[in-house]
Amino acid sequence: MNSLLRFTWLAASISMVCASGLQAQNPPAPAAITPRLDTPQARVIVATLQPRTPSIAKNGHATNRVLIYLDDGAMTREEGEQSATIQFRRGDVRWRPASGPYTAENISDHAIRILEIDLKGQPAAKTPVSALDPAVVDPKHYKVEFENDQVRVLRIHYEAHEKGQTHEHILNRVVFYLNDQTGAKADDVRMAGAATHAEENASGQPADRIAVELK
Repeated sequence: MNSLLRFTWLAASISMVCASGLQAQNPPAPAAITPRLDTPQARVIVATLQPRTPSIAKNGHATNRVLIYLDDGAMTREEGEQSATIQFRRGDVRWRPASGPYTAENISDHAIRILEIDLKGQPAAKTPVSALDPAVVDPKHYKVEFENDQVRVLRIHYEAHEKGQTHEHILNRVVFYLNDQTGAKADDVRMAGAATHAEENASGQPADRIAVELK
């Protein structure tokens, strides 16, 4: 009986050592990049960060970006002597200006995904304005999350079976779908152009989207 116990203990120990060796040989990969859209104005990707795995950007990031967080979580970001901890919920949106070298690390216990809208060029000399701007004529459904000289971010929400006011889109925009809705699935990303229309949520569930207008 003692010999059997010693054999079982030895086998378990060898198994643990082998597993540790495999983990050392195959460490978790850094951020995985999935392309979503590529237009003359913006490149859109999804970056997936594994937990507790630093992602080092040795050359920094040369362009400004809009970040949309696709999962709840937290991460750290170190740039030079500055360090920050960022907590976020699914659907949070942040502006990230161009930067030098930095290290980002997902400190959550699960993978997190970030939709990154990488802006390629400078804005037009003058941003057009419409009398039928959705945030003006239909503020119930279209709210400005933030705006600067390169983008305007709209948060869009319709309750079940709601219809909005007629409005006009002048700028091209990246549209992210937060949940399943008529004609789209959660996490869909689409490019939309100029349009004048009235939108309606024909489903029995709320519809939520984020539109990043490109100036």
